[in-house]
Amino acid sequence: MAGTQEARAVAQLLAGAGIDAVASLAGVTDEPRSIPIQTRRGGFGSEEAQERFIRDGGFDAVIDATHPFAARISRRTQVIAHRLGLSYLRVMRPAWRAQDGDLWHNATTREEVEKLVPKGARVFLATGAQSIDEWTGLAEGRTLFCRRVDRTDDPFPYDGGWIIGQPPFVLAYEMRLLKTYAIDWVVARNSGGPTRAKLDAARALGRSVALLDRPAMQDCDHVQTPDEALAWLTKQNA
Repeated sequence: MAGTQEARAVAQLLAGAGIDAVASLAGVTDEPRSIPIQTRRGGFGSEEAQERFIRDGGFDAVIDATHPFAARISRRTQVIAHRLGLSYLRVMRPAWRAQDGDLWHNATTREEVEKLVPKGARVFLATGAQSIDEWTGLAEGRTLFCRRVDRTDDPFPYDGGWIIGQPPFVLAYEMRLLKTYAIDWVVARNSGGPTRAKLDAARALGRSVALLDRPAMQDCDHVQTPDEALAWLTKQNA
């Protein structure tokens, strides 16, 4: 189960080790970066369809390296793997931790974010274009700017607009973005990984950050790095 940088790294390790594997991408971006193993694109449509794909594929194990906030598909994948008697591993990169000078305000729900961010604020909504419809409450009395990878003809649903950008995003770029759009607050998810430049930019410019906590980790085998994932798989097949 792919879609992250960790998933690409796991795929590279699997390919290098000569392990027969298939990567599944949800297909939320038009031009995803290539993965060096057989790849399928698009959602499954239902739990039954996903289970049928995994069962018919003759797999021995499932490595779930989806986004840390992809809790629903991760739970479903774990249930399916258990039902089919397959080993299941969750690859979960470490969460970000605050540094000196960070103006972070942690939240567990969107409603808590709405209470944190004052009316009249100009907000960089760094939670992904797929979640834009979930932020109606935050949009009331505030100006939102949301980044997406692919261009779209869809109008922005609130006051503000789309920001089109292709990762990786470096510190200088993120600082320029916050200045250009006169951003007061950054709203982000604690995804961890290499995309924290927006948070570093907020610290450097003295901007506040509303940071959504991760969903709780499932009770399952889990590792933090691609190397650990390969070691886990090797042990399963020993």
